[in-house]
Amino acid sequence: MTTAAKIALAVLLTGELMNILDDSIVVTALPTLQASLGAGAGAVQWLTAGYALTFALGLITGGRLGDIFGRRRVFLLGTAGFTLASLLCGVATGPGLLIAARVCQGGAAAVMIPQVLATVHVIFDGANRSRAFGLYGAVLSMGSVLGPVLGGTLTEADLFGLSWRPIFLINVPVGLAVIVLGRKFVTESTATKADRLDLLGVLLSAAAMVLILFPLTEGQAHGWPLWCFGMLAGGLLVLGVFVRYQQRRKDAPLVPLSLFKGKQFTGGLSAQLMLGLMCGLFFMTWTLYLQHGLDMSPLTAALAFTLLALGELVGAITATKTAGRFARRLPQTGALIALAAITAYGLQIRGGHGELTLLAMAVPVVLLGFGLGMVGGPIADLTLAKVPHERAGSASGLFNTAMQLGYAVGIAMTAVVFFAATGGASDGAANRAAFTDVLWWVGGVFAALWGLMFCLPRHAGHEAE
Repeated sequence: MTTAAKIALAVLLTGELMNILDDSIVVTALPTLQASLGAGAGAVQWLTAGYALTFALGLITGGRLGDIFGRRRVFLLGTAGFTLASLLCGVATGPGLLIAARVCQGGAAAVMIPQVLATVHVIFDGANRSRAFGLYGAVLSMGSVLGPVLGGTLTEADLFGLSWRPIFLINVPVGLAVIVLGRKFVTESTATKADRLDLLGVLLSAAAMVLILFPLTEGQAHGWPLWCFGMLAGGLLVLGVFVRYQQRRKDAPLVPLSLFKGKQFTGGLSAQLMLGLMCGLFFMTWTLYLQHGLDMSPLTAALAFTLLALGELVGAITATKTAGRFARRLPQTGALIALAAITAYGLQIRGGHGELTLLAMAVPVVLLGFGLGMVGGPIADLTLAKVPHERAGSASGLFNTAMQLGYAVGIAMTAVVFFAATGGASDGAANRAAFTDVLWWVGGVFAALWGLMFCLPRHAGHEAE
């Protein structure tokens, strides 16, 4: 890999990291932010939900825009929009303005992020591509865990008396650097035939995502009223209409259904959905278990997340160094390690009751992170391996959408497998018992993830068998 290629990869992964961090960085800053702006509970919830929803509903369209107009160009435009929206977040004077800026952030990220995987898929090949995807997995793993830690650290530091604002303003110099270096080092790529954008497909896909993701995101907070189930049913109906429309459209569909003909892409997409579900189900409930079940301080809980992140980093580096030689066997091994760690952790919690210390849980937590680090990058590499270059943007948009949809389903499941048992109370015994149940569900998800990866190639450089 040449120096220019390494810089290009660093630029693309920095864009990915900005999105991952901003998706979760506000979580630990919410109390300070709420007090500063006088925001109500509903406004606080929309600071995260607004970003997540606009990000998820725009990913498919964002991927297709890169295929048509050029992936570097669209990546840089998305980065510019994200940087500007971050500045608006940082200078917002009220909750309404901040929510609007967060929505713009999510929309810009939806334009920016699909170009990352698509460009990596197109400009790298062979062992270099596998290494690049391994580094992508490292960024994915580290960013999702370190976001809350960075948010808490920046807010607590109160840099220049700005309180929570640096969690957004930090994106401005980083985004500008990405734009400048991206223009110089990232290679432009487009589909061989630059077709028009399927506008009706855009509307149908966005409507389906909103109707499905909104109730999954908001249902728990409202006690799952009938309108949530009505929206879900409507979303599935619109999704069916969208698929039927794409089947009948012969000229430049938004989603080329030919991508789903082989089990490699379909199986990989399903595996990514399971990975997102696991994240949505585990991370929120783990935070509550650490602080309510074990009475840890936010700082000690952040150290537990740091242990997980260190394990993920080692796992991702392991995946990077193999350069794809083990094909599906590497992420399957990672899933089995994570499953064993979750099982050991559950048994440890059941036996340790409320006396489990951070040091005592270090081994299963680090092993869980190690297993996760071996999964993310290789799944992306193997899922997209046989995608034609002219469909790279569309495939990347679908791949990222699967993660977001899985995450929303995981969050929704917490109402059934965790909050139904705790009633939202901070009782330590109830939180410990509920989280133990969650771990068995998470173990089941890892088992399903392992099984779905049989759709991926058994040997490096070969089609799925």
